[in-house]
Amino acid sequence: MCNLFLSQDPATYAAETRPIRIHGHATSIRLEAAFWGILEQIAAREDMSVARFVSVLHDEILERHGEIPNLASFLRVSCLHWLANQDAHAAEVAARKAAQQARRAESEAVVA
Repeated sequence: MCNLFLSQDPATYAAETRPIRIHGHATSIRLEAAFWGILEQIAAREDMSVARFVSVLHDEILERHGEIPNLASFLRVSCLHWLANQDAHAAEVAARKAAQQARRAESEAVVA
């Protein structure tokens, strides 16, 4: 078998359960450590904590699909999707930040 896979640190695939609060409701999510690490990277690029990022995703899923059949699975697949599309995500984040700065500049101009 390929050494690339066999050389993984077992800690990366150890399951971790983390408490998350979504709209005041305390829950927990169990993911492998590697997925938590990826979520931390994504959240940092969004300028959010992991808990906030998961909460925002939760709300966006509900808005778009009306239900969340399996949040943990959605988070795992989102991590894989992000790994495959980091450039697109970076461009989306940059565009969002530019739009926020433009709105701030407009509101400051109105006040002045």
